[in-house]
Amino acid sequence: MLHVPDHQTLPRAGPAQAPHRVLVVDDSRAQRVLLAALLRRWGHEVVECGTADAAMAAALDPSVDLVISDWVMPGLTGPEFCRHLRANRRAGYAYVILLTSKTGDAALTEGLEAGADDFLTKPVRPPELRARLNAGARIVAMQRDLVEKNGLLTGALGELRTLYDALDADLDEARRLQRAQMQDRARRYGPVDVSLWLKASGHIGGDMVGAFPVEGDTVGIFGLDVSGHGVASAMIAARVAGILSAASPDQNIALARRADGGFRALSPERAADRLNRMILSEMRSDRYFTLGLGFLDIPTGRLSMVQAGHPHPLILRADGAIEVVGAGGLPIGLIEGASYERFEVTLRPGDRVLVCSDGLTECPGATGDMLEEAGLIRLVRAAAAHGGLHFLSALEDGLARFAGTAQFPDDVSAVLLTYRGPGG
Repeated sequence: MLHVPDHQTLPRAGPAQAPHRVLVVDDSRAQRVLLAALLRRWGHEVVECGTADAAMAAALDPSVDLVISDWVMPGLTGPEFCRHLRANRRAGYAYVILLTSKTGDAALTEGLEAGADDFLTKPVRPPELRARLNAGARIVAMQRDLVEKNGLLTGALGELRTLYDALDADLDEARRLQRAQMQDRARRYGPVDVSLWLKASGHIGGDMVGAFPVEGDTVGIFGLDVSGHGVASAMIAARVAGILSAASPDQNIALARRADGGFRALSPERAADRLNRMILSEMRSDRYFTLGLGFLDIPTGRLSMVQAGHPHPLILRADGAIEVVGAGGLPIGLIEGASYERFEVTLRPGDRVLVCSDGLTECPGATGDMLEEAGLIRLVRAAAAHGGLHFLSALEDGLARFAGTAQFPDDVSAVLLTYRGPGG
């Protein structure tokens, strides 16, 4: 029953509200007429149904925002109607108000569990009905806004996924290009064997190692480690490795043309100086890199090297002794006008040279302590019985045992040069 004033007139509309499509479900035609008249006076569109069964099809229309249903009806009761409506998972949310003369907690609990949103006790007072409708309309509007924003978010996430997929594809291509520079991990230059190891901590890394022959029985080796991670570091590493490659001697910054048209190796400190000036003037980047660069004169076994911020190289003598060598120095691309100092070591047949990045010496162990130089020497001693790539594999296995994982937090790289002697 709808309670109206004694003079039998419906209250006038208050401030304008956004119109909604309201479904009125009641087996009492008089009650439906009064409710519909009141709702239309408030500016709403009304759909009337005399039974819950007939109302179900109308309720599934997503344009219906609000539903006012009597509790006691033939066929389906109000709570049963709610349960069926929620089970159909219609598009958009319908706010359901049940009209009831029941006031007990058990009845209210039953209605809420069935999916009702609110209740009005008969006889219905128009001001209270309007307040409940406005509250329901706000909830419906918020739900629609949430659905719209979720749709926008889903679209944005889809666009991000597309971008990430494209980025992953680019990174995969960059990783393939980086690996292409490392295709020949085991290289032989007469009596000199060079083995290379590179393991990036992410898709691609800023470490690079390599070797190149120089006319006149000379072999150059290098290891470099660009600051930071990701694409920018990898691009600089690839650029510098390309500059130090044998593919284009004219472009190799560590070489100089002789009078007869051939090429000779620069002193390593001169090559480091040229790299430093190039990085600071041409690349104009805030990145810098450490470098270990050396040239081995095969006939004499004399190794000339520069250590520009890179960890100290290790000399593995044929008799089992291990020497830590190097003069230290500033990284490349950090300070304009930096000077670099050369050091020299004489290799004997069977000696090896190991140049590693700080991804090894600064690798944290399971307890948090870094490997450091002393730990690296222990790993080298354990792997010393192996040669070439097998030595580097044993070194990697030892580092993984120390770290407790094969996924290292920083890029790791190493170049191993084995000298068999001038007639080896």
